[in-house]
Amino acid sequence: MRAILIAAALLAVAPASEALATAAQPPVAAATDAFERDRQAILAQAGQYRVHFDMRENVSFRADYDPLEEKLSGGSEIVRVVYDKGDRISLQHILVMEHDGQTMVIKHWRQDWTYQPQTVLTYAGPNRWVLTPVPEAQRQGAWSQTVWQTDDSPRYGGVGRWTYDNGLTAWTSDPTWRPLARRDAVRHPIYDRYLGTNRHILTPAGWVHIQDNMKMAGQPDGAPIAVVQEDVINTYDRNDSYSPKPGDDYWAKTQGFWAAVRDAWDAAIVAGNGVHLQQEAETGAVTGAPLMDLAQSLADGEVAEAEAVARARELIAQATSSQPAAAR
Repeated sequence: MRAILIAAALLAVAPASEALATAAQPPVAAATDAFERDRQAILAQAGQYRVHFDMRENVSFRADYDPLEEKLSGGSEIVRVVYDKGDRISLQHILVMEHDGQTMVIKHWRQDWTYQPQTVLTYAGPNRWVLTPVPEAQRQGAWSQTVWQTDDSPRYGGVGRWTYDNGLTAWTSDPTWRPLARRDAVRHPIYDRYLGTNRHILTPAGWVHIQDNMKMAGQPDGAPIAVVQEDVINTYDRNDSYSPKPGDDYWAKTQGFWAAVRDAWDAAIVAGNGVHLQQEAETGAVTGAPLMDLAQSLADGEVAEAEAVARARELIAQATSSQPAAAR
């Protein structure tokens, strides 16, 4: 059952680490009220939540495609600060689930934030991500958000600004390419990627992640074409009715392993100016299940951290060495 739940979590609803979303270091004087206000908005997403996932296709742009019925789900999720280095903040999501009276812990997605980034890791097509320069005018006062899958492999990245208008504390991304989530990939639909705009908005009860996704079909001799528009609304409401201890215990046992995994992904991406990584419909990245299993074995005391890290580095090296990430 754990393997089934892990496969479900590999949808990457689904959140580059430090070396990848390269930040232009703000001067000391840049720790202004605006900069700190942005930081506190990002950090406000950490906490203990009940999460509600609401996904619905709304408008079809093809006569031969009917929008899907809405898909609703939810769960209990804690969000912990991995690091806070001023202009770089990382938040790790961890599901804490109950099944047949037992608690299941699943490392979920991760979101990394970088102030005034010089580059951002973006999705560039099937199985390919590239480090994309951010023009100076676009990065001034802006933050990148890079989202990572459960195994810390890449998912998507975008750039936007925090705003504080009309009573809303909100961050809105530029249009961002991303691969299919598992909920769609398993159906092998006629579309093969999303072009989405993300908004993170603080609420009195927590925060909400709103995605406006245009589902697109790639064309062999031209630009992708729109198939259907989808809204995804993921609502995080603070909730202390469950114990976060199983999730925090898992993180305490495995955070050293996952730090090494992040470093290995960083090294592969920096070396290739991006990365090529095969994706599978059922489980996402080919590294997903093996890396999650290694972390669980470490948490269960079945393998030493040094051995788990060595095997993880080998898995990542093998998975990213088959093809170049981008034309040089």
